[in-house]
Amino acid sequence: MLIFDRSCYFAFCVVALCGAPAYALDVNQQPDGSAAPIASFKSVTDALKAGVQGLNAGDKPGAVRALQFAATKGNVAAQWKLGRMFAAGDGVAQDDYKAFQYFTQIASAHADEALGSPMSGVVAKAFVQLGSYHLDGIPNSPVRVNKSRAYEMFHYAASYYGDPDAQYNVGRMYLDGALGDKDVKQASRWLNLSAEKGHRYAQAVLGQILFNGQDVPRQRPLGLSWMQVAKDAADPVKEFWIIELFQKANSASSDDERKLSLFYARKHPRSASAASVTAEAAPR
Repeated sequence: MLIFDRSCYFAFCVVALCGAPAYALDVNQQPDGSAAPIASFKSVTDALKAGVQGLNAGDKPGAVRALQFAATKGNVAAQWKLGRMFAAGDGVAQDDYKAFQYFTQIASAHADEALGSPMSGVVAKAFVQLGSYHLDGIPNSPVRVNKSRAYEMFHYAASYYGDPDAQYNVGRMYLDGALGDKDVKQASRWLNLSAEKGHRYAQAVLGQILFNGQDVPRQRPLGLSWMQVAKDAADPVKEFWIIELFQKANSASSDDERKLSLFYARKHPRSASAASVTAEAAPR
């Protein structure tokens, strides 16, 4: 069992988030540094309603102005949506640092959000996004590559919130030796937690580990079954690496191994093919 002392780790994450002046943000402050909201509304509810209406009508500049008002009032939904929009360049100029600031607002203000609350999923995803930014850094910004801090962000979301993207990323860091020596056994434990929740990247990588017997007992049919489930949900263009992993393993398997793998595959959780996987990097 993975042991997790939340009280100690929560305090540690708060220090990590707020210790650097560049990252400590007032929820009433715009990420671009301006104190006043771009648009004024009677309430956060009115601003959110206007934001949704703007998005539905294709008026993204208007939606952004409304969401920014709600975000300055500490509304998590608005902060999350703006963070995603700036990260993707969706209706705004793509700006990873502004996205980082919005995600930091969420994590700083709600790191103690209770598990299972309506906001807990968004808070967990904010930690995942922050971990991803720390993993690669953001050019021309104060955010530098910091793998230790990336691990802290991923591990908090993975351990307390049980977020499958975070669990996948923790597993990848152990598998890649991001913080030192590779630890395939630890990687497999985290990947299995994520795979059991239908995370197709975790299913594919765990399957490859089990099929090849990389520092763990070799289980070819079980490994092939995980890759089968991941392949069934993979995007054939963007996630061809998953399909390729399965094809190579399948061609190297015996008829008996393939039959047994189909039996295992029927018991595995499925990943919706249209679902977004926000894990940082697809392995090759």
